[in-house]
Amino acid sequence: MDGLNSMQKKRLVLYVLMFLIVIIYVTVHLIYIMIFDAERYAKEIKDLHEREREIKAPRGEIVDRNGEVIATNKTVCTISVIHSQILDEEQVIEVLSKELNLDKDAVSKKVKKVSVREKIQSNVEKEVGDRIRDYHLAGVKVDEDYKRYYPYDSLASKVLGFTGADNQGIVGLETQYDAYLTGTTGKILTKTDAKGLELDGMAELREEGIAGNTLHTSLDLNIQKYAEQAAYKALKEKEANHVSIIVMNPNNGEIYAMVNAPEYNLNEPFSLNYETDLQKETDEYQNALNGMWRNPCINDTYEPGSTFKMVTATAALEEKVVNVNSTFNCPGFKIVEDRRIRCHKTTGHGAETFVTATQNSCNPAFIEIGMRVGVEKFYFYLKKLGLMEKSGVDLPGEAGTIIHKMENVGQVELATMSFGQSFQITPLQLLRAASAIINGGTLITPHFGVSASDENGEIVKTFEYPVVEDAVSKETSETMKMVLESVVAEGGGKYGQVEGYRVGGKTATSQKLPRSAHKYIGSFIGFAPADHPQVIAMCIIDEPTGVYYGGTIAAPVISGLYENILPYLIE
Repeated sequence: MDGLNSMQKKRLVLYVLMFLIVIIYVTVHLIYIMIFDAERYAKEIKDLHEREREIKAPRGEIVDRNGEVIATNKTVCTISVIHSQILDEEQVIEVLSKELNLDKDAVSKKVKKVSVREKIQSNVEKEVGDRIRDYHLAGVKVDEDYKRYYPYDSLASKVLGFTGADNQGIVGLETQYDAYLTGTTGKILTKTDAKGLELDGMAELREEGIAGNTLHTSLDLNIQKYAEQAAYKALKEKEANHVSIIVMNPNNGEIYAMVNAPEYNLNEPFSLNYETDLQKETDEYQNALNGMWRNPCINDTYEPGSTFKMVTATAALEEKVVNVNSTFNCPGFKIVEDRRIRCHKTTGHGAETFVTATQNSCNPAFIEIGMRVGVEKFYFYLKKLGLMEKSGVDLPGEAGTIIHKMENVGQVELATMSFGQSFQITPLQLLRAASAIINGGTLITPHFGVSASDENGEIVKTFEYPVVEDAVSKETSETMKMVLESVVAEGGGKYGQVEGYRVGGKTATSQKLPRSAHKYIGSFIGFAPADHPQVIAMCIIDEPTGVYYGGTIAAPVISGLYENILPYLIE
């Protein structure tokens, strides 16, 4: 130091200070890493020497009210490759393209792609996956997975819905209850070296997934089968556009069956259920699929026609503007302002009581009944009976009421609405209102979901639904049951009779828009036993060929269905 000039001494001091600063920085950084950032670096080291793959958990099953499985899982495989572990690319490409029936160039691009893990194909049949596993190809992974499987193919397809490639719900109950049905994913941990190659002799560590919950529904497999048979028979005989049937408990809203024929194959939901020249992967084909998946019972609205007369009759009885002995005269038409509105019996029904007018489904009489109720009260009872709101059914995509604003309703609009025209509702909305009319006045919520249980069978959730009491007085409900029973026993619903059972109901024949197309909907709502209803059912036949009257074509469908299911339902 003594031999150094002042400039050299300053440089030396500066070098020593810089060295000390570096030493202090490194020391502090190491302390920080060891104390404060140790967890992050430990994870990075762990990730470097471990490779993780998911194990899909089985999706929860869907069962009917008797525990019969209507949606379950089928074991499949997911085939993937880990680029850094492949020893013979050409052999891997050859085997996978052959066994999976895939284009060799497409497989080659995935095999040669430098990535942590590349999926080749999912939902591979287990037999194929087992064959690929037996080749013992380095870098090729065959992981077992689950694919949704529907043991009855098309049964209740537009209710159940289906799942996508990742087993997530797409439509129907599958998406409505997806949060309950989806399981917790597991994983496979594989030890690797710094290059990502698996270490010999190191076993894979597995964390098994947790299965999704079982969804218990109100659907009844037997009733659904009978209803589908009845619907398809009517569809064929009447060469109709579609046929819908709903069977429900009117006292609590549990839906036993919902059919929309033609249904589609749930195991092949992306294939149309009819022959077509449309090309897949086009907008036209996708629109056709969307139409096939629609559930007309809840997704579509229609003019209900004369089945709605039970609502008009109920409002009139509640307001005491009619009673069972009230009299009317039908000359075959009624003049309302500048409109001549005819009866289906053009020669007229002549003198009739409130009861016989309902039996005859007489439009002029019901125009008079609607007039007595008045616009404001008419809308009041529409609201009380749930017809101004969605039914609340536990399915996605429910349509709402299409109706005039009350302030825009004149005498002509009220007249046509009184017998079920010039507004639109869904079939399920009307069935809900009809249930309140005959069950003593309780407005229930139609539904399918009853409860969810875990893999040990323990109930994890019991589903509850809104109920509104006193939508109709008990006195009016008793009167309406009597009147509607007479419609089946003596009136236009006679083809809805079932030997050995008291049945009540109402028929309808409504003309679709535009009226000039001369296309119709024939329908019938029937319930039994008439004095203490335990089941209510509805049949809608859309655009039948030939005879289209609801009492002639729809009532016999419910009669035939009831012959099969009433002995089973009613003790």
